[in-house]
Amino acid sequence: MTEKKESFIGRISEGLSDMCYIWAKEMKTTVQDEGVLIFFILVPLLYPLLYSWAYNNEVAREVPVAVVDLSHSQQSRQFIRQYDASPNVKVAYFCNSLEEAKSLVGKQVVRGVVYIPKEFSMKLHRMEQAHVGIYCDMSFILAYKAVYQTATDVSAAMGKDIQIALSGNHTDREDEISTQPLAFDEVAIFNPTGGYGNFVLPPVLILIIQQTLLLGIGLSAGTARENNRYQDLVPVSRHYNGIFRIVLGKSLCYFMVYAVIVAWLTLIVPRLFHFTSLLEWHSWLALMFPYLLACIFFGMMISCLVRYRENILLLVVFMSVPLLFLSGVSWPQTNMPGAWRSVACLFPSTFGVRGYVRLSTMGASLSDVELEYQALWLQTLVYFLMTCLVYRFQIIQARRHAVEEIQKMKDRTTMAKAKRTIVPAQAAAEQ
Repeated sequence: MTEKKESFIGRISEGLSDMCYIWAKEMKTTVQDEGVLIFFILVPLLYPLLYSWAYNNEVAREVPVAVVDLSHSQQSRQFIRQYDASPNVKVAYFCNSLEEAKSLVGKQVVRGVVYIPKEFSMKLHRMEQAHVGIYCDMSFILAYKAVYQTATDVSAAMGKDIQIALSGNHTDREDEISTQPLAFDEVAIFNPTGGYGNFVLPPVLILIIQQTLLLGIGLSAGTARENNRYQDLVPVSRHYNGIFRIVLGKSLCYFMVYAVIVAWLTLIVPRLFHFTSLLEWHSWLALMFPYLLACIFFGMMISCLVRYRENILLLVVFMSVPLLFLSGVSWPQTNMPGAWRSVACLFPSTFGVRGYVRLSTMGASLSDVELEYQALWLQTLVYFLMTCLVYRFQIIQARRHAVEEIQKMKDRTTMAKAKRTIVPAQAAAEQ
């Protein structure tokens, strides 16, 4: 019994020693590869800063607009003055025709056109409904929002003034009741600033973790295959006699690097740019731990499909935008077809984004994201087992390749010896 116990302890000690050896070797390989360092360190550190700085203003201001005023009346000039007074837009050009204004939009000089028809003032004086045409450049959604929303606000304000003038009221309170019988306050839930940064930054930060991990791990594997260094993929030596120690040793290297990166992306970057962050540290830690593990094992599994360094770049860059949509943040999850919802469940970023957005932006607790939390742990287990199976297959392939190389060396040695024997024999026969 004592011998079995000592043998068991010895195997555990040997396994831990081998795992540390693999971790050290993988860490050395990571540090020496400039491409891997770029995706592991440089991109996660700098890309979020550039992205957050670009959207730090949250909303578009002073969007240039062209005005076509065919009415030339007091009411049309009043509409233009109130429209230009808004901080969101700027009346940059006055045009004589709609075609002239369209040419400015085509040249990207302006982002929208305000068209006031000739009968605008006449209809107002006849107590008829007047219309103002708004043409927006839809290639930039923030510019569209500024141009259209400002026109809506100005038309509502002018309509309110006309209603007060015609009502015949005697007090301001009567005017308030006539124009707004039911008072209300508009509050943007979970995005009080109404800005684009608070909306898009949290899912992008979580997606960066997964995508850079895939790029770095895949780049390392592709480099090893290009150089035919099978021993770097799954080395065949005493330290690599167990599947678990190989997978755990490599994953420990990635986990140690990205533990700091995750804290930087999810805790520090939002606070640097004053984005909404309602995180509680225990909920954040409980969600990020399985998410990081799921991303690591998913990346290690996918890296086995990478034969060249460039392959992983094309694959991951192509997947980035679809994965952001599949997360259910920029497009409602309930409006997605069932097939696409099933595809989304394959990626750790789907559940990581949903969980983090609810924790950070909506102030949810861990119990509120229990589904995402359990899904990430399930993905961690599944991808860990699949990684072990794939690495087992690579070990078999590496050993087979090593046996073939040894056999080729033996064949070459045998042929060289045969040639050395045949040559002296031929020389003796000639003599």
